[in-house]
Parts: sequence; structure tokens; C-alpha cells
Amino acid sequence: MARAIALIDGEHYPPVVRFALAQLAGLHDVVAAVFIGGTEKVDASVTDGTYGLPVVGGPDAASALAAAIARFLPEVVIDLSDEPVLSAADRMSLAGVALGLGVAYRGADFSFEPPSTGHVTRTATLSIIGTGKRVGKTSVSAYIARYLKATGRDIVVLAMGRGGPAEPELIRGDEVELTTTDLLALARQGAHASSDNYEDAVMSRVATVGCRRCGGGMAGETFFSNVAEGAVLADSLGKELIVLEGSGAAIPPVAADATLLVVGAAQGLPYVRDYFGPYRLRRADAVVIAGAEEPLATPADLTALVAAIRRVREDVPIAMVTFRPRPLQDIAGARVFFATTAAPALLPTLTAHLEATYGCTVAGASPHLSDRARLHEDMRARAGGYDLLLTELKAAAIDVVAAAGAEAGVPTVLCDNEPVSVDGGDLPALIDHVVRLSVERHDTRSS
Repeated sequence: MARAIALIDGEHYPPVVRFALAQLAGLHDVVAAVFIGGTEKVDASVTDGTYGLPVVGGPDAASALAAAIARFLPEVVIDLSDEPVLSAADRMSLAGVALGLGVAYRGADFSFEPPSTGHVTRTATLSIIGTGKRVGKTSVSAYIARYLKATGRDIVVLAMGRGGPAEPELIRGDEVELTTTDLLALARQGAHASSDNYEDAVMSRVATVGCRRCGGGMAGETFFSNVAEGAVLADSLGKELIVLEGSGAAIPPVAADATLLVVGAAQGLPYVRDYFGPYRLRRADAVVIAGAEEPLATPADLTALVAAIRRVREDVPIAMVTFRPRPLQDIAGARVFFATTAAPALLPTLTAHLEATYGCTVAGASPHLSDRARLHEDMRARAGGYDLLLTELKAAAIDVVAAAGAEAGVPTVLCDNEPVSVDGGDLPALIDHVVRLSVERHDTRSS
């Protein structure tokens, strides 16, 4: 039977709680109870004898639960409490505490399991996870890969995506430079040539292993993936570090030595304050707030976001960045049509940056790179007005933008989304911090 602790409250009459614990003992090895409040049917002098089990309390429910897990090492927490002691939001918070410590959390009609991290590599690992899709996680990951390569680190990126390959795919971005023509050929063979592993290989020129996943749970688990098999492949390369790149809010099912969390500034407070936001923060050794500029987020929004993070993780390093397009080839003098997944409100800022920095004229732009029908409409509306296509390597970049360019005889240039600090912070120092933790923890577990 699974080793369990039970959450109990004083709104239930103690004999009823003892009855429930006795019933639970037929299903689990119940080793302790966590008293989380309530005074209607029990006074403050709750003791082990009140319920016939060791009882753990604390200044708040989360602290008490964490202390009980550390002391009794359960496999599962069984929630025998109810309103009004715990609201639905409170339960999500406590579930996050349990899952963060690798313990399942179950109640009368719900069950949360910690995401699988059972595959352990011989190589040190750095996991880059996000609070959702389109928060800039892949751009941050690509920047980290470039930075580590420039500082002499020999790394491989293990990326999982909703468009990944049926079998883990090794791309030697460190040896072969993939062109738009190469990516078009891959797309015509049925590959999703804008998947994250291609973006990492093209933008950072490092080895990548691409994997697929389907479905995503609230705590980051996936229904199906071939990431464990991909980790075996990445591990076989003899690199110094595997960068594990999450997908959306999904977390790679591989044990991470250190974790960096990318928070989308435009998502707002709920993604760090509510549901499993605090759980993700507790996993993190560093946080990057991405898209930290107006109109996506006001200074007041960012202040509130940082404060919410600090309430959960007072000492976690934080860097705030935004992104600017960086073409991979010279586009000076060209009339450009620019395709992006950025918010429509950012288009004026991004096009002005392209013109001022790279000497082009932006004759048209579309924020609909992830909406194929509207992307086609935007391109048709500007047909004949541009002589070069510029696109991020995401969504429909290859099978719509580059394919249309090839048909019309218009070249396609890929562009990176480069993180730019907006708070005077030191992003490289933050990267050095999480990489150092990865290596130190790897060395400890390997010794």
C-alpha cells in the first residue's frame, strides 16, 4: 500500500475523522495527519491522541503540509478536508506544494500526480520551462544555447513540441547550416520544419534532438511523448550539458538538475499567483519575465508580477527581457514583408526596429504567423509590394511563408527573436547561475 498522510480539519467532528482515517487505512499506509485549521468541532489543543495518529500543524496549511512531507516521506497526500477551511484555490495551492515535492495529491473527486521525471541522464541537465505557449521560451532557450556555445560549452538541446517527429531526431546544427531551401524540402517530406528543434538548430548552430508530445496537464505532464527516448539519444552524444526545452506549459519528463522558468509578462498575475503558478515557481532556480514592455505589460503590471513571484520565492534570481527580430542574413535596402507571432500591438515597434537597425523598408507585416488563413490574406494584400520575406521560424513560417516565396520567386530570410534586457539586469549572469547549479548538482548525484 502507498504511504500516505491525510489533511484534516476542525470543521469535521473528531470521531468522524477517525472513522475516515480507519477507512483510508484499508487502502493506504496512513502514517500521519496534517491539521489545517477549523475550530467548530475541535478546540486548539489538537494532539496525536485526538485522531490516533501523529498530527502535524504549522503557521499555515502550506507550511504544515511541507513539514509533514519532509518528516514522513509519503507517496500521496489524501485531502479529507472541505469548505470552508480550504477553498478550491487553497486546494490548488496545496496540491502545488505536494507536487513540487514529488508527492501525489488526491481528494474525493480529484487527483493530481507529479509530472514524470523518472528518466535520469548521465549528462548534466538544465530544464527551460514556461507558464504557457508563446511566452518566448524557445527564443530564450536559443539565446542560452548561443551564449553557452560562445563561452565554450559543448551542449545539446532536447526539444519537445506539438509538431515533433515520430522518432527522436538528431539535427547536427553544430556541423550543418540548414537553409530555407533545406527546410522547405523537409516540409515537403512531411516534417514540421518550423518545430522548436529546427529553430534551435538554425538560430544557435548547436546539436538538437527533436521529440514530440501530445496533451498537457495542469502541472506539466504530457499524455504521450517520446522525450525519454530522445533523452537517451541526447545522453549518448557525450556533451557537457543537455538543455531540456519544454513545450507550452508542459515539462520535459526527464530529471532536471536545475530549472529556469520563463514567465510571459502579458499573461498577467494569474499565471504565477494562481492554480499551479506557485508550483512552477517552486521548481525554478531562476525566472525570466519575457515580453516585459508596453503595451504588453505596464510598469505597474511588472511590479505586481515581481511582487507575486517574491511572495512564493523571495530569493529567486529574476531577469526581465523583451524581444527584437534579428535577421540571419543581410536585408539592407530590401522591401520586406515581415511575418511574426508577436502581438499585433507590437508590430510598429518591431518594424521600426528592423528599419532603423538593418536598413530595410518594411512594406508589410503580419502578426498572424500562427493563423494560416489570416497570414495568407495579409500576404496577398501586400503582393507585389515587397522583394524579400522575413519570418520567424515558427508556426507556418516554412509551409506558408517560405513556400509562397519560392512559388513567387521571392527569397525568404529567417530571423531570430533576440532577448534584450529592459531592467538593467544581467541575463548572462543568470544563465551562468543556473548552469553552475546544473553542473554542481550533477556532480553531486554522480559521485
